[in-house]
Amino acid sequence: MAIINLTPDSFSGDGVGRDLSAALARAEAALAAGAELLDLGAESTRPGSDPVPEAEEIARVVPAVKALTGLEVPISVDTLKPAVMRAALDAGADMINDVAGFRSPGALDAVAAGNAGLCVMHMRGEPRTMQADPRYADVVGEVESFLAERVHALEAAGVARERIVLDPGFGFGKTLAHNLALLRALARMRVEGLPVLAGLSRKSMLGAITGRPVDQRLGASVAAALLAVQHGARIVRVHDVAVTVDALKVLAALEEAAA
Repeated sequence: MAIINLTPDSFSGDGVGRDLSAALARAEAALAAGAELLDLGAESTRPGSDPVPEAEEIARVVPAVKALTGLEVPISVDTLKPAVMRAALDAGADMINDVAGFRSPGALDAVAAGNAGLCVMHMRGEPRTMQADPRYADVVGEVESFLAERVHALEAAGVARERIVLDPGFGFGKTLAHNLALLRALARMRVEGLPVLAGLSRKSMLGAITGRPVDQRLGASVAAALLAVQHGARIVRVHDVAVTVDALKVLAALEEAAA
């Protein structure tokens, strides 16, 4: 899953804002490099970020979805606002990726109909405050329980199980120790056998481990993606597609040779 940031304030410095030509160029490059999904985000969810007004988020998302649907690749939209979910789906989005796990009032109603994919992510708190001293008695057990509860809520709203993907939410209300515990136990996040998406690319946990700034975390990001797949992730959400695809090809070759 390639990240296409439609924000002017992305933590990774690669936001294109409302520049549709830049978004299209980035999407085409990602697909040429081997991406199989595109994830469009029009509101930064980096720690400490403030919400984007609903109308502004829609104004960024809808033209981009319409522009990219011609690429014949699944388009995901990263949003926690029900109105943006509806607008994105009406514009042709194939998936909604919600960092709030479809807990916002009206979110379940916005996505229940149809057959779009739904990514349910765990987040403690909200982006503006989530890294303010997050605490858990048992981070793995609590995230696992949260994902199970959200799966049941979606099913109760009429969502077929095959539409659901799960994301433990690395970096969203977690310390480095929490993130590492979740990565080690990633297989447990496959609640009821559902596929897991892992987003570790360029995140601050990698900076804490390596001491490198965000623009120097390529090696750590690729290593994290490989480890996530080895521990059970079926989808990795990344900024740097080509090098990640190459690394995953090596891993796949090794596993095939051992089969």
